[in-house]
Amino acid sequence: MLGDKTSGAGPARRALILVENLSVPFDRRVWQECTTLRDAGWTVHVICPRGEKRDTEPEAEIDGVRIHRYPLRAATGGPAGYLREYGSALWHTLRLARKVGPVDVVHACNPPDLLFLPALWLKRRGARFVFDQHDLVPELYLSRFDRGEDLLYRAVCALERRTYRAADVVLATNESYRDVALRRGGQRPEDVFVVRSAPDTNRFQPVPPEPELKRGKPHLLCYLGVMGPQDGVDYALRALAKLRDEFGRTDWHAVFVGGGDTFDAMVELSRRLGLSEQVQFTGRIPDADLARYLSTADVCLSPDPHNPLNDVSTMNKVLEYMVMGRPIVSFDLREARVSAGDAAVYAPANDEAEFAKLIALLLDDPEKRARMGKIGEERINGPLAWRNSQQSLLAAYAAACRDHAPVSAGHPDRAGKRQRR
Repeated sequence: MLGDKTSGAGPARRALILVENLSVPFDRRVWQECTTLRDAGWTVHVICPRGEKRDTEPEAEIDGVRIHRYPLRAATGGPAGYLREYGSALWHTLRLARKVGPVDVVHACNPPDLLFLPALWLKRRGARFVFDQHDLVPELYLSRFDRGEDLLYRAVCALERRTYRAADVVLATNESYRDVALRRGGQRPEDVFVVRSAPDTNRFQPVPPEPELKRGKPHLLCYLGVMGPQDGVDYALRALAKLRDEFGRTDWHAVFVGGGDTFDAMVELSRRLGLSEQVQFTGRIPDADLARYLSTADVCLSPDPHNPLNDVSTMNKVLEYMVMGRPIVSFDLREARVSAGDAAVYAPANDEAEFAKLIALLLDDPEKRARMGKIGEERINGPLAWRNSQQSLLAAYAAACRDHAPVSAGHPDRAGKRQRR
């Protein structure tokens, strides 16, 4: 039973989860962590930014999780914009952490690698620090900005080192990230736990396909996800232009679901490539509409190009395609193969023509598409299921709180200090 982890005569332990780059519960990984901890008997607080169209209330209690949100304007205009964003986020996080009061665990989710600062403040008041490494920020910097290993790159590396040094326990999203925590972060193996992201299969399920979503074409292609500089939507669009021009295929309609920094640029690129009649951009849509598109799709696209970040990152879009039983075309990335296995076919890194060719081959082979979709469903309901990550998350919290008296018992200064090294 999940509740056994913190059950007993004593008071419930208190966890504070810090998030900067998404609102909660919109951040699905964080929300699953919140509800897992809640079900295990923890009192869970979250500090995060407000959303623009959802998660807009400054205070909310949802399903027993207490959420404290602050206003935040996303960075624009280069480094100065990020300084403003992160400075504001840190100030609000500290302000709200004081309001929450003593906690047993402060659980900080990156990016950015700056939340170790409020975590250190809370550690001095008896908390243990769990670092939830959603992204490798040095690799993210190299992949997103294409500036090389300049002064800012060295700065983000230094912040990552400080975060590792402050952490009592590290959560890694896959084995590649765990290797970085051990090798670059100097963590002990027993302090690093792999907590994979996984779709909520109770919430996210296939529905009957709707042929009208194909806009009169025999086939529907679907992309789901963020549209940022490193996400490869431009690769997908150029591949679709090659599918039309070099392979003579016009028997498809494509839908791109999601938003991000490059959304407008991708709409403009689609227009320049002459794809406006065949490519639809929906922006962010409700889960029910997303399920309709994915359940109707014949092939799903994972065009993340090979770069230092993408090669070792688990793509949520791949997992969500798999839970809906959809075959996938991906570039050949290390962690894409770990996640999808034979549920995907893989084009050589960043080869748009081969990506287009693989789409065409799958469109012509409905039996293979069905086999691949079945493999994906079996993987996401088996070795990649969230129940396995739940066990790892609770084991990480148990390790963090080993020999640690609950601060919620009214003794914030009596927490034992485990010797790190």
